[in-house]
Amino acid sequence: MVSISLKFYKELQAHGAHELLKRADGSFLVNPESGYNVSLLYDLENRPASKDSIVHQAGMLKRNCFASVFKKYVQFQEEGKEGKNRAVIHYRDDETMYVGSKKDRVTVVFSTVFEDDGDVVIGKVFMQGFKEGRKDSHTAPQVLFSHRQPLLELKDRDVQGHFSLSLFSGAPVTPKLPHEDGKYGAGKMP
Repeated sequence: MVSISLKFYKELQAHGAHELLKRADGSFLVNPESGYNVSLLYDLENRPASKDSIVHQAGMLKRNCFASVFKKYVQFQEEGKEGKNRAVIHYRDDETMYVGSKKDRVTVVFSTVFEDDGDVVIGKVFMQGFKEGRKDSHTAPQVLFSHRQPLLELKDRDVQGHFSLSLFSGAPVTPKLPHEDGKYGAGKMP
């Protein structure tokens, strides 16, 4: 059995996490064990010929929970829906992810807390990688970063720093995460 406990799972559920998990992991999804939000049960006696597929599927559990939010807002954008309420996911005690859609883009904002100057330097180096990626590919997302000033959209919230990215129409809007293949390319959500 593989189980996951996320303190913000109810927020993900509001954006279709459970439905997406049923599609992605349906036959393995069981009632969660006590203290967990989601459990997958694998019969190791009758496993497929390739055990790698089970390992990969179990490893995608947290990613698939988050994917529901992105899938929902990408669909809004593709349908030209604007003005939908922004998704707000409190993934850490003092850090939050916001996802919203407009007719031409999906924007993801991560509010973040920089504990010290070293965190700011690491943030700048990390964001430089995104800027370099944008030079190499016109479809790479636009990325903004600030450790002092919040976006205008977040001025009413207590946000110390943020980084945001916007996925525009025509760009690959289902990016693979860096740990999936080491590149920022198109991927497929379940």
